[in-house]
Amino acid sequence: MTRIQQVHWELEMDYIGHPYYVSGNAILHAIGHQLTHDDAKRLNASHGMFVPGQFGTYPEEHAQDGILPYMGATLPDVEAYDDLFLFRNPHHHWLLDSRARDALNTHDLRPQSGEMALAHETIMGRPKKAYAQTETTSWFIHAYLHADDPDTLPLGEDVLDGIQFGGRRNYGYGSVRLKDTQVVDLEALDYSRLRGADAYLLELVSPYVVDSEYPGADGDTVPWWWSVDHDDGLRRRAEKIVEQGEIYDLVTLDHGQVVGYAGDSPIETAKNAIRRVGTHSKYGFGELRVKPIETEEPEMNGSELAGYGKESDTSA
Repeated sequence: MTRIQQVHWELEMDYIGHPYYVSGNAILHAIGHQLTHDDAKRLNASHGMFVPGQFGTYPEEHAQDGILPYMGATLPDVEAYDDLFLFRNPHHHWLLDSRARDALNTHDLRPQSGEMALAHETIMGRPKKAYAQTETTSWFIHAYLHADDPDTLPLGEDVLDGIQFGGRRNYGYGSVRLKDTQVVDLEALDYSRLRGADAYLLELVSPYVVDSEYPGADGDTVPWWWSVDHDDGLRRRAEKIVEQGEIYDLVTLDHGQVVGYAGDSPIETAKNAIRRVGTHSKYGFGELRVKPIETEEPEMNGSELAGYGKESDTSA
């Protein structure tokens, strides 16, 4: 049995930190204070993705269908491989077309004590004839954990609740409350959508580290099972991790890009890539999604799904 524990936190105060996600590095530091030294060392964390608490509909590839009120505020059941990625894409493809998609795909920024913070709620005006003049959307953080020793999981609510992420924590910023958590057995999932395809794509759900200042870190190159001749055409981003009070610079291949898959074991690759691959996978880097090629999805190297900027210096 290979288990992960999904965690859904609700932001209770504005967050000062990485603009695209809460890094797995930050999540491990926040949770580690609640654990024994040995358990903290065994734990691995994904990046935490920001999710609006809005109405949604399950994508076509999801095992479930239909519309769910406040889908972004809950953890739907996970039955198939694709279900794991419902909240792992910043485009929020699950949002209903009637929702303000453009606004909810752009997190509100608010100045807080000289810093720019991501708002813990989005307040939008409504038509004059509406019952209420404003609509408020709460924001959530979706992440998942796995452990080198499976007996470490699941972590209890007392460990996961009431923690903080990002900067200015002494002033209350980045505080979250546990909204939901569930354990998923990766071996029990349905991978049938991946079987029988002629070719596959790999989506970089989180950045892939190719260079790290951390002592003894591997100098990764593009894996052989990526269908690219070299990485010159792939967008890069500067990142950082913090360990024992020291800050280490990273060079990554940015998330949101798509490359071809040149391997011959797509299902095994999919299972491994859920737990991430490459340097600093423990801290959320190297999460990949395997996608069967469909007629409407062109094959291209280094294509961009998310349209992020070319470079950004960010903190853990």
